[in-house]
Amino acid sequence: MRFGKALLLCATALTALSAAGTVSAQSVDPQAEDATTIDEVIVTARKRSERLADVPVAVTAVTSETLEERQFTSIRDIAAVTPGLNINSDAAGRAFISIRGIGTTLLDNVQPGVGIFVDGVYQANTSYLNSPTLAVEQIEVLRGPQSTLFGQNTLGGAINVTTKQPTDDIEGRVTATYADPDDFYIVGGTVSGPIIPGVLQGRISAGTQSRDGFIVNSLLGYDDANRLKQDTVRGSLRWIAPGDAIVTLNAYADSVDGTGPLYALTTGPRDYRNDAQTNFRSEAEYDYTGVNVKLDMPVSTNTDMTALLSYDKRENVGSSDGDFQPINLFFSTNSGELETKSAELRFDTEWSDTFSTLIGFFGSNQTNDQVSSNTLMFVPGNPTVSAFANSDADIWAVFGTAFWDIQPDLELTVGLRYDSQKVDFQSAVNSQYEAEEWQPRVALRKRIDDNTMIYGSIARGFRGGGTNGPGAPNPTYDGDSVWTYEVGTKLSSGDRRFTLQAAAFYNDYRDFIGQNSLAPSTVPGGGFVGINLNTGDVETYGVEAEFNLEITDAWSVHGGGMLQRARITDDSRYVDVTGRQLPSDRIPFLPDWTFNLQTDYVVPVGDGDLTFSGGFVGKGNRVGSSLSETFSPLLDAYILTNASITYRIDQVELAVFANNLLEEEYYESYIDSSVLTVAGLPALGSLGQIGDGRRVGVRLGYSF
Repeated sequence: MRFGKALLLCATALTALSAAGTVSAQSVDPQAEDATTIDEVIVTARKRSERLADVPVAVTAVTSETLEERQFTSIRDIAAVTPGLNINSDAAGRAFISIRGIGTTLLDNVQPGVGIFVDGVYQANTSYLNSPTLAVEQIEVLRGPQSTLFGQNTLGGAINVTTKQPTDDIEGRVTATYADPDDFYIVGGTVSGPIIPGVLQGRISAGTQSRDGFIVNSLLGYDDANRLKQDTVRGSLRWIAPGDAIVTLNAYADSVDGTGPLYALTTGPRDYRNDAQTNFRSEAEYDYTGVNVKLDMPVSTNTDMTALLSYDKRENVGSSDGDFQPINLFFSTNSGELETKSAELRFDTEWSDTFSTLIGFFGSNQTNDQVSSNTLMFVPGNPTVSAFANSDADIWAVFGTAFWDIQPDLELTVGLRYDSQKVDFQSAVNSQYEAEEWQPRVALRKRIDDNTMIYGSIARGFRGGGTNGPGAPNPTYDGDSVWTYEVGTKLSSGDRRFTLQAAAFYNDYRDFIGQNSLAPSTVPGGGFVGINLNTGDVETYGVEAEFNLEITDAWSVHGGGMLQRARITDDSRYVDVTGRQLPSDRIPFLPDWTFNLQTDYVVPVGDGDLTFSGGFVGKGNRVGSSLSETFSPLLDAYILTNASITYRIDQVELAVFANNLLEEEYYESYIDSSVLTVAGLPALGSLGQIGDGRRVGVRLGYSF
């Protein structure tokens, strides 16, 4: 029944879009000099370099210029300009992420449902979302399942990050930003140029950032309880080898000194508190290192080959107050090491002017070792209870996509991927998780004329499951999967001053891995044990759009938004495992609507120009985390106001800016007191982490 309803929705919407495009579009040369944003932007959403306007995938492309102009300092900030992308973070090394309500990840020991890729390399953990944007060239957010080309764990979509690559001309940029009231600063630079002209080029980027944050701890006397210090260095070498081969070597190192999850006691979701009165200072340190090498070369007159090898490592150590309250109950510590090795081989073949294929192979090994302890401060002698867990995951896949131009204005894309995953898990008990999955995608693109394209697609995405520790009633939990049905359009006006991307979608989401929970331990006298589990089924549908409008040569407006309904339709698996009902059919921290709106006005001043910018970012109400069977905390909707004034002359740029100008109060994350009481702990209230307050600063940049 769901399948039929989805196909009817897609067919109706595609017909409507086709009719609208036929009536309104005008024919112009697509290579005209005044091309619009989506005509100019090149993306790699299908593992090929293509114009954004031609790709039958919903894609938001954020350039390095946009990152800097909007004061985006971490990858997760792009959620502010991406319809359907929802990211929350309550710690330096954690992020909760979903796209269109799909792929929600609340803990970093659950495989992410939205894939993160840097220069084509899969990042196994969402903590990368908190990494700096210093060396980033472009970020593409692909919405809907991308499993056919990008692999498992992309059932919600993929975030594809491209870093700045070496050049054969000497170029560089230095930038410095400072803002108050939390002593926020960023200093960084990048330089690129030839080592052997025409043969070998290099690039080096380095930077540091720091902030005190907006959370204090009056119990310990700290006004920088949510501080962050991050240093990064990244280098690249590119060799133009014989035979038209290009070899690119990338290496990086990031050091993060911040906090773990940090919450203040609050009486409710509208009682905004910034005082985290914990008995111990929250500490979280992460060291990221990695290296990858990529080979691009033609292997015949019609086939190009890409080979990619990578190694990434994350080391972490942290400590915190385990109960987040001034009651001295627990002191918690953790440490770990995550290593990922991967290899990918692709062949892109053009068989004729109308038919081509992309075929590839992928393999990966991931080891994760974690140690944690809780010191019982309320027990004489303060005994410590320790736990360890390590896992070894082997993944391999084969995939292929065929591109067929049935007619000059009609393209059919058919893709299929087979993924195999095996995870060996060791702790106080040993267990194993295995999965084999087929992930197809079919897309039909119709170009109405030079300005208007419409498309429809059907795709399946899958995320791997995992295992739980001792005492869990479910030693393993299954992966979840989604069928997504989508129709969309990309169009521009005849004068190219207006562009629009829009899509309607329906998601049939099965075996949803929801928020973690507590369940009665199977060990006699074990009380409750924390577990990951499958909640049940979810149905999601909605519409999204983003646009660019040049009202005059000096005045432009950009914006986007999403309206969706994502609801749990069957929670029987959650009830079977925990013995409790869910208090709501909503997914935690997921809004029904988001929007962003930005306007820029440029005024010539002397030999330079002055740009006045202002904008809004809004998010609808969300439910917080709860283990109550009857109550789910509702977090208010909010709208943030941002503004800046920028003066540019030659290679120099000076800006003053204000983020959250009106000092809107909101919660980034929220945990209801029931989470503590169900575990048998005393609760002085609920726990909330506020979002950033007003930050006012200056930015100076110089390019050469």
